[in-house]
Amino acid sequence: MTDDRREAIVRLDEALGDAGRRSLAELARREALDAAGEPQPEPASTGTVPPLEVYGAFVSFHLGGRLRGCMGVLGRPFPVVDAVRDAARSAAVRDPRFPPMQPAEIRAADLEVSLLTPIEWVDPDLLPDAIRIGIDGLVAEQGPQRGLLLPQVATEHGLDAPTFLAETCRKAGLPPDAWRHGARIGRFQALVIREA
Repeated sequence: MTDDRREAIVRLDEALGDAGRRSLAELARREALDAAGEPQPEPASTGTVPPLEVYGAFVSFHLGGRLRGCMGVLGRPFPVVDAVRDAARSAAVRDPRFPPMQPAEIRAADLEVSLLTPIEWVDPDLLPDAIRIGIDGLVAEQGPQRGLLLPQVATEHGLDAPTFLAETCRKAGLPPDAWRHGARIGRFQALVIREA
C-alpha cells in the first residue's frame, strides 16, 4: 500500500474513533432491520459520526460463518453515514444471490462494514504482482460488466493473487482469465469495522 493510502485509512480510523465505529455498525443493523420490514427509530448515536466522506461502503452479513448478504455503494465520494445506510439496506434485502433477509436473521447475523478508499487502476503489465493479499480489494470491469471483492475475501479463502484476480473476474460475470485479456483491474483498500 502506498504511504498516502495507508495514511488515508489511518486518518479515517482515527477520525471515526471507537464511538464512530460503534455508531456505524449500529446504524447498519438498524437500517437493515428497517429495510426488512421492522421499523426502527433513527439512532441517536449517528451524531457521534464525524461528517466524513468515503469512496464506497459495503455491508456484509454472515450467519453460521456463511455469507448471507453483501452489497454496497462505490465510485464517488459519499457521506459516510449515507453510504453505510444504503449499503446496509441493500445487503439485507437486495443481494440478488440470496432471498431477502428476515429480521430474526439480521439480529442473529455477524455484521461487517467496509469503508473504501478510491480505486487505483492497475497497469496490466504489473499483474498479478501488484496485488497485495490482505491489503487490496479488487474491481474487475470490461464493457458493462463489473465485479468487486473486498480485501478480506482473499485472506478468508486463502487465495493467492492470480486466484483472487480470477475470482474477481468471475464475480463480474467474466471469464476467470479476463484480467489477462483486456479487463480493467482496480485495487482499493478498506477500513473494516466489525461489531465487538
